Amino acid sequence: MKLIYKQMLGFFAVILTCIVIVGLLFINVTTRMLYTNTWTQLQNYSDSLIEDSMRYDENTKQFEGLTTIPLQNNARLLARQNVHFTIYSKENKISYSSSEFATQVSKADWKKLKQGKTVHKMMATAVKTDTSSKSSSKKAGVNRPQMTEVVRPYFYKGKLVAVVSIGAYVSDIQGNVKQIQNNLWIAFVVSTLISLILSYFLARSTTKRIDKMRIATHQITHGNYDVKLDLRGRDEISELSNDFGKMAGSLQESQEEIKRQEERRRKFMADAAHEMRTPLTTINGLLEGLEYDAIPEEDKAQSIKLMQNDTKRLIRLVNDNLDYEKIRTNQFTMERKVFNAAEVLANLSEQLNKKADNQGDKIIVDAPDSLMTYADYDRFVQVIFNIVQNAIQFTKDGTITLKAEKVETGSQFEISDTGIGMTDEQVKNIWERFYKADRSRMNTEYGESGLGLAIVHQLVDLHGGKIDVTSEYGKGTKFTIYFPDREHAKHS
Repeated sequence: MKLIYKQMLGFFAVILTCIVIVGLLFINVTTRMLYTNTWTQLQNYSDSLIEDSMRYDENTKQFEGLTTIPLQNNARLLARQNVHFTIYSKENKISYSSSEFATQVSKADWKKLKQGKTVHKMMATAVKTDTSSKSSSKKAGVNRPQMTEVVRPYFYKGKLVAVVSIGAYVSDIQGNVKQIQNNLWIAFVVSTLISLILSYFLARSTTKRIDKMRIATHQITHGNYDVKLDLRGRDEISELSNDFGKMAGSLQESQEEIKRQEERRRKFMADAAHEMRTPLTTINGLLEGLEYDAIPEEDKAQSIKLMQNDTKRLIRLVNDNLDYEKIRTNQFTMERKVFNAAEVLANLSEQLNKKADNQGDKIIVDAPDSLMTYADYDRFVQVIFNIVQNAIQFTKDGTITLKAEKVETGSQFEISDTGIGMTDEQVKNIWERFYKADRSRMNTEYGESGLGLAIVHQLVDLHGGKIDVTSEYGKGTKFTIYFPDREHAKHS
């Protein structure tokens, strides 16, 4: 069954149930109200009967009985309204009846009447009686239609003097109820038709929005991630639509990122193959020369040194990829400890001075004698070494400054150069894998893989630190690295 029909059925069932419940309650309340109004009217008639027919002794002020003529006149008037009454004496004997039918007062009811209570009977069956016979009130004759009845006691000077049983045909009330029920049936049929139409539009408003989402999902499965859903409202479907839009946006960004990474991977593979081909060709040529003794004795040492350099270059290329994959797949562990980072900076400066001299650069270290830093020693060296190497690579006849200081929650390092700098687009992408800010320098001995800064960023993140870069094209670049102390570090 389709969702629209399920929802229609649900809406229709709810609406129909409400209509039925309200209808039944209305009939019940209306019926009760009709009986209550009838009882009130009957009580008024009963009071009028007694007031009109009571007879007193003027001298003794004692109750003498009921006058028959007023009772007969009232009986004729009430008979026109299908109202009949019977008057009982204090001994529970019929003293007057407006018709040949009368109801018997039970002992339980008579007990209540003596206590001054009025008895209301919704359904009371009267029987034909013969008032001339003492036993006629006990003889059952022909049944007549049921009546609704009020039995009301009357007292004079605290003594029970009469009981009036006055009633109207139930059929009259039931006729009114029947008319109300017929009207309700008409209203029920009309309401059912309206509820069906309303259920359809309510269900359609929901399924229509779901259909839009289904169409959008179908487009996404076919590779169209540029899907816009405009489902207004504040219900769950609108919230789902918003989440769906965010998901589609994320998928589109992911797809674009996959394309970018694939393009960079393809370029990297081409670059790596090119860079591997050159040293491998060199090594192979030198090995053949050594094999066939084609290299002069005085050049053999230089040939071996060239092969060593090219081999180290290949090893760096492979190691960079292995390191990045280990970090990316959480297969990387660190052993953090506290050490003097100032000594590390001094050692790195000495190690890289020769490379800096070859570029005409000068390395300046601005750090206190003691700067205790909490980090993995080898990875800290790797981070600083990579950034300083980049600075040397992209700086010609300039200055590379290594500045270090203690901050409130850790240690901070700034590595700045006066090199070629970067554009905003290059700064935005330098942390991405396979990205090279300056492809013209790919064949240098530093940074062959395009993974150095991506690895640096991952290592700093693993330490719970932070790395930022600012650069101005043609004027230089500055890297700022922060390592938290032991109390503030995020342990991996």
